[in-house]
Amino acid sequence: QVRLVESGGGLVQPGGSLRLSCTASRSIFGIYSLGWYRQAPGKQRELVATITRSGSTNYADSVKGRFTISRDNAENSVNLQMNSLKPEDTAVYYCNLRDDVRMDYWGKGTLVTVSS
Repeated sequence: QVRLVESGGGLVQPGGSLRLSCTASRSIFGIYSLGWYRQAPGKQRELVATITRSGSTNYADSVKGRFTISRDNAENSVNLQMNSLKPEDTAVYYCNLRDDVRMDYWGKGTLVTVSS
């Protein structure tokens, strides 16, 4: 089982920024994709952003232009830079790794609260 550990969540004011990080227990070189999902209270889990092994990225429309996903192979990590945060970004953010046989692994989540 691949272990994924998220960090970087917390309380931030609207318009502020946070950087989330997810560290994997295995090398991320060559894996199919890495991503971030989020789940707000009373809502379904939704895709935020993904990045494939080729470097292709995909973002939810709600975060385009504000969030940036990146990977750091040396640190076995995937990061999410979140700028211009809005109250509606408040959610538990989950790290996802999809391996080469399309098996998904999930972190336990980190809470992001955007409030004044």
